[in-house]
Amino acid sequence: MARRIIEVRVKPNAPVSGLVETADGTWLAQLKSPPIEGKANAELVALVAARFGCRKSAVSIRQGAAGRIKRVAIDSV
Repeated sequence: MARRIIEVRVKPNAPVSGLVETADGTWLAQLKSPPIEGKANAELVALVAARFGCRKSAVSIRQGAAGRIKRVAIDSV
C-alpha cells in the first residue's frame, strides 16, 4: 500500500468548492462549508478522495485539523 502526503491550504466559506494544485506543489482547497463542527474537514476529505479517485476512508488529515494549512494522507492500493 502506498501513502501520499499532500499539503493543503484551506479557504472555507467559498462560493464554490474546488481543489487545485498550485505552482509550488501544494494544493488549494476552496470549501463551501464553514469551519464549524468539522464540516469543512469532512468536505475536504470528500474533495481529496474524488480528486485522487479513492474512497473517503483512504483519506485522513494528519496535521492541522484546526488550522488552514493541513497535511493530508492518501492511502492507495
